[in-house]
Amino acid sequence: MSLNRCEQRVYDYWRGHATERQFWEEKVRAIAKATGDDFIAAAQLDAELWRYYVERSGMVKVFQEAVQHEGLRRTSMKSLAELVVRLWVEPRPKKKRPEGEPPPLPYA
Repeated sequence: MSLNRCEQRVYDYWRGHATERQFWEEKVRAIAKATGDDFIAAAQLDAELWRYYVERSGMVKVFQEAVQHEGLRRTSMKSLAELVVRLWVEPRPKKKRPEGEPPPLPYA
């Protein structure tokens, strides 16, 4: 999976700050559990991760320096959101098809 610069910066920051990462792991799991759907959870996390990036840019040197060079225009955090859902959320059991329902058609 490819992350953009902002997403990679957040991910690298978490690797060096265990407390921050642990907070986000718990938050990701809670959102995934509350929504019941990984797609919806990732969409919600996209917005929350951007707010986090903006907040960190006022307090953490590596984020501040990036904002000085790149600016602070809204950037998608969807790939990071999808990645952390995949890494930190227990896989959900696949839903069974009702009896008699044909399997979905493959993509053309």
